[in-house]
Amino acid sequence: MFVSYLKHQAKLLLRPNYRKYHLAIKKLSQTPRYTLTSTNILGTEIKLVDSISFLFMYKEIFEQQIYKFKSQTLQPLIIDCGANVGLSVLYFKQLYPQSCILAFEPDKKVFQVLKTNVEKFELSDVELIDKAVWISETTLDFMSEGADGGRVVQLESEMEKYQVKTVRLGDYLHKSIDFLKLDIEGAETEVIKDCKDLLVNVKNLFVEYHSFANQPQELHTIINMLSEAGFRFHLHQMRPSVHPFYEREIYSGMDMLLNIFAFRE
Repeated sequence: MFVSYLKHQAKLLLRPNYRKYHLAIKKLSQTPRYTLTSTNILGTEIKLVDSISFLFMYKEIFEQQIYKFKSQTLQPLIIDCGANVGLSVLYFKQLYPQSCILAFEPDKKVFQVLKTNVEKFELSDVELIDKAVWISETTLDFMSEGADGGRVVQLESEMEKYQVKTVRLGDYLHKSIDFLKLDIEGAETEVIKDCKDLLVNVKNLFVEYHSFANQPQELHTIINMLSEAGFRFHLHQMRPSVHPFYEREIYSGMDMLLNIFAFRE
């Protein structure tokens, strides 16, 4: 423990980039939740709407690199459903600078921050769409959670709601997609059901699966559809309950969150 502390202090003293990173993390950790702020953790100022969710996403996306994938082309086509403030878009552009990205984000406040960040980083070949991904083109009630949990399903009565326009994801899957990211807060099962016959056009698929407490679980349905589409997959559980037989922790109405990585061999 003491050796680790000494190494940390030495890095703070001798490595300017490490010191800058550490200070940025410390500042965000002390920022109240649901506060519009910014950070220079990526070298260029990026805006965010919630410190805690941003730190969680930053760790997953930039430190763990959960979206890292191999592409046979330098210009992969990426569809990002649930782009939030744009960390995933920035990562994809860092991984493949010539990639073409279609990014969806229905939360009005979050979308404006996403747009600002894409413009701030001067990203090209990125199309932003302020609509929710769904099974048809329509208008649905949307619950704005204030961070990364806004959704069109399992709405909570006490949360802010307004109507958003939707798109049918299947309409965008009639050509080869190098990477499809589905982080749509509980709508993933219905959306995958609707476009399952088109998943053959997707090379890599990331799905964040949301299991809502006291509701039927649909994980088996998603896994079966992915298997039928020819994918192999890995599952990573987020925020696991330590003693699920005895007590299951509930987070934002959910008793389980899984990252599903589906790929072709």
